[in-house]
Amino acid sequence: MARFERSALSEYFAQAKASLKDAQRVLVHRGPSQLQFWLIAMIIGILAGFAALFFRKGITALQGAVYGAEDVDYLHSFAATLPWYVLLLVPVLGGLIVGIILHRFTPDGRVRSVADVIEGAALRDGRVEIREGLASACASFLTLSTGGSSGREGPVVHIAGMISTWISDRIRADGVTGRDLLGCAVAAAVSASFNAPIAGALFAMEVVLRHFSVNTFAPIVVASVAGTVINRLEYGDVTEFVLTTPGALQFYVELPAFLILGLICGVVAVVLMRSIFVTDRLGSAVQSALGVPRWLRPTAAGFLLGMIAIWFPHIIGVGYETTVLALSGQLLLSQAILFTIVKVAAVSITMGGRMGGGVFSPSLMVGALTGLAFGLIATNLLPDVSGTHTLYAFAGMGAVAAAVLGAPISTTLIVFELTGDWQIGLAVMVSVSMSTALASRLVDRSFFLTQLEKRDIHCAAGPQAYLLGTLRVGKVMRPLSASDPESAQLLIDEGIAISPTATLEAALPIFDRAGVEFIPVVDEEELSEETGEPKMTLIGVIHHIDALKAYNRALVAIAAEEHR
Repeated sequence: MARFERSALSEYFAQAKASLKDAQRVLVHRGPSQLQFWLIAMIIGILAGFAALFFRKGITALQGAVYGAEDVDYLHSFAATLPWYVLLLVPVLGGLIVGIILHRFTPDGRVRSVADVIEGAALRDGRVEIREGLASACASFLTLSTGGSSGREGPVVHIAGMISTWISDRIRADGVTGRDLLGCAVAAAVSASFNAPIAGALFAMEVVLRHFSVNTFAPIVVASVAGTVINRLEYGDVTEFVLTTPGALQFYVELPAFLILGLICGVVAVVLMRSIFVTDRLGSAVQSALGVPRWLRPTAAGFLLGMIAIWFPHIIGVGYETTVLALSGQLLLSQAILFTIVKVAAVSITMGGRMGGGVFSPSLMVGALTGLAFGLIATNLLPDVSGTHTLYAFAGMGAVAAAVLGAPISTTLIVFELTGDWQIGLAVMVSVSMSTALASRLVDRSFFLTQLEKRDIHCAAGPQAYLLGTLRVGKVMRPLSASDPESAQLLIDEGIAISPTATLEAALPIFDRAGVEFIPVVDEEELSEETGEPKMTLIGVIHHIDALKAYNRALVAIAAEEHR
């Protein structure tokens, strides 16, 4: 028996010794690279944090200078005392400058924001556009400073994406590393904007990377904390909003009310999103019908916003003051409902008019107003079994924002970190679950993914849908063999051919439709003098089996990245 115990003990120590040697080998060979990566993540977090801070401070400074307000946190109250022509002309001039910038520096006159960062993570190896991004940042900065009704978080996320793109290009990062660095930048930007490090890290994985990975989590957290530190160095360790009349949540009794609020917020979120898309489509139709220059479109939007601001100055900018009034219960029921409608219209005009900004802050404001209106009704109907109506305002704020962003986890945590109250977190969780469940069935999961879907970028359905758009025919095709040219020419004569720059997303339907084993790959050259049609030079063929193998390899690679 003693001999058996000594043998088992020796085997245990041998295994322990082998494990220590393996750990030492990993530390020696992989430790420095991991530490280097975390250092880069921290640097990106610091840079993104400063970018968010400077963007916010810059808007505050320019807003104060343009409107003459000493404290822009109370800009709406101050704007109500200004002459009507100031409220009208400021957004018009801002829209004019924005239009010129976007017309000059972007090919489509469109502001880059969170949707483009999601596209960069999925299709561009974690890269975003730099030149267009800088123009978009300037456009959003001017929009928010001159009366535009949108948010600053979307532009900040794209600015952070540009920072990570620049660093990824400098170190020649591959797709996996580029996406990780992009996630680090986004996490830092969001955490610096809201003083919410936990939510910032989860937002990057939930919304931008769209998967959770243990290997990715550590550097993203490092960057998120770095961004938060930058925020707290300037603003201190304080929450953005404070529930002035906390009250007790009668959770079990009030649970049905928060479920109903979630459904209502889901509908409001869908109305907000679809209003933006309808306004954008209507603006494009009017612009095309009247022959309006592209650079005048933001000017026209600025004029409409100025007209609204004359009577409703609370639509100007991010809307912090009105959001605080809603969360503290200082608005009447009629005001909450009216301000919600007007804010949705103003956001739609700003975004549909191609002015710039994001939808995060507007969705928080619309949600707070919606929740307050519901809470005023609910607490008046059942005063003995209800908490405070401001609790519903906080729950509504989270529910609308979560449905718009498609981010129930991170939005719930953002609301908690904005308030520091777990009681609110319970109410928000219930409402958020219902709002996101409803809204995700009425749009393509979120505002950003619906934006991409309208550009034929199918990120909402997952990698199995968008990966085909990343694989080029030219990378998969085979060179011509001795037996290919004749049969390939017959297919070309039947109109069955594809360009080497096309993607497998275009090639696979041709295989299904034509029922062929391969498709000729042709390169179009100059026009033929005889027919006036492009000459098509046969340069190879793409086989069905090769296309499917390439697609399968891409799926395996993305699955390995998500589960590493």
